[in-house]
Parts: sequence; C-alpha cells; structure tokens
Amino acid sequence: MKIGLIAGAGELPEVFRKNAIKNKEEVFTVGAKDITTIEADVYLPVGKISKLTELLKEKKVDTIVMLGKFEHKLSLDPRNYDIKAVSILTSLKDKKPSSIVMAFMDFMQEEGFSFLDPKPYLIDLVVEKTGLLNDVQIDRQTIEDINFGIEIAKKLADMDIGQTVVIKQKAVVAVEAMEGTDKTLLRAYEIAGKGIVIVKSARTNQDFRIDVPTVGIDTLNTLKQTKAKAIAIQKDKVYVLEKEKFLKTANRFGIGVYAYE
Repeated sequence: MKIGLIAGAGELPEVFRKNAIKNKEEVFTVGAKDITTIEADVYLPVGKISKLTELLKEKKVDTIVMLGKFEHKLSLDPRNYDIKAVSILTSLKDKKPSSIVMAFMDFMQEEGFSFLDPKPYLIDLVVEKTGLLNDVQIDRQTIEDINFGIEIAKKLADMDIGQTVVIKQKAVVAVEAMEGTDKTLLRAYEIAGKGIVIVKSARTNQDFRIDVPTVGIDTLNTLKQTKAKAIAIQKDKVYVLEKEKFLKTANRFGIGVYAYE
C-alpha cells in the first residue's frame, strides 16, 4: 500500500504521516498551494483534480488520506478550478461540506483509488473518558451550559452546518458555519463578553475519513483571547493535538476541558 496524503492546513496531517511512516507505510504528500502548513512532496492549487489524479497514478499511489483544514468558502469561488472540479461542484444538490467531500471521494474511487480511515494512526489524539480532563474546576453554571449545548452542537454537526456552538447562561451566543471555529469564538466574545462556554461535536455517524473535529493549542489561544470558561469535546470523536500539552496549557490559562459522550 502506498498512501497519498492530501494535506490541508494545520498539524494533523504531520501527525498522521509520522505515525504511518513508523508503521512502515510509504507516504506521498500532496499539499494545497497557499493552504498546507506542513512540508509536502508537491503542491497543487485547490481544484486541480485532473492534475491530482494524474500525479497520484504516476507515483503509484493506491490509497488516499485527506487530513487538515480546507476552508468551506473555497467552494464558492471555483474560477480557477479545472473542468472536472467544476463539473463535480455543479452536479451537487447542495454545497454542504460532506456533500462536496463525498462527491470528490466518489470520483477518486471511480479513478481506482481507495480511501483510508486514518483514525487507527491517530488514536492517541482522541479522549477515551468523560468528565473533567484537567485541573481547572468548573462551576455548576458551566456544567449546565455544557449540557445545554451538547444536543445543539450534535444537531448542528448532523445538519452539516458546523461543529461548534458557543453558550452563555444557557443561551446560544453563536454557532459555527462557514467562518470556522476561531472567528465564531471572536464573534461570540463581541456579543457576550467573557465567560462563554464552547461545545464541539462530531456527526452522530462520523466518517473518520472526512472532516473530523480537531482542537489544539491554537484553539486554546483563541479561548484565552475570548476569556472563555471551558471547552467541551466529544469522547472518541474529537482529535486533540498534543493532548498532554493541550491540557497543561488549559490549566495555565484557567480554561476547563470537559469530555462528554
């Protein structure tokens, strides 16, 4: 098996690549020009699907992994996309993230590629227990806000709108959509000020080959900037980059980290 890693922004692709190489897998990394933040073997502009398939076949890649962030708004401006990418986009009944990715996967599978579930290579990044994960004590109001936000966040994810909801005093302050988590948090802080609580959820039937919720030190920096009280993440379904460092940093920032089913 030779893996073609299609890498977006963030450190998640690098974590996968290191673990795959440790597992004696051969990995060829394709980066997206001006998006990918790790070092790649080659970079292509977003939307050049014909060139991508040609390149992967030339490198004798048979299995694909997609990891990292690609902003959803990229689907709104396909002016520089090739004919095949435009054809895929215009054939969709909607432009929800999962609709776009699944259509891309269908096309690549028709071209002879298979898609690998990367979770076994990233299993150390998931949280395997529920409850408070670090040493910051959270009060009853925060717990109530988390519990209030959990079902809303799950429904938001299942509707393929976003993965994050921001709560304060059992009121929805902001929900994530195309703008991404960081901008959602900044908007919530402008509206409600300090003391917000963030709940992040995966889909009920999360396909770990696509768009898995991920948090890391950058997330915590935004939480600190917005004077958030806590973040709640879903057990087994959210990747936590540099988990030990993440929890220690949350302690230092005074931000509670909570896991739920």
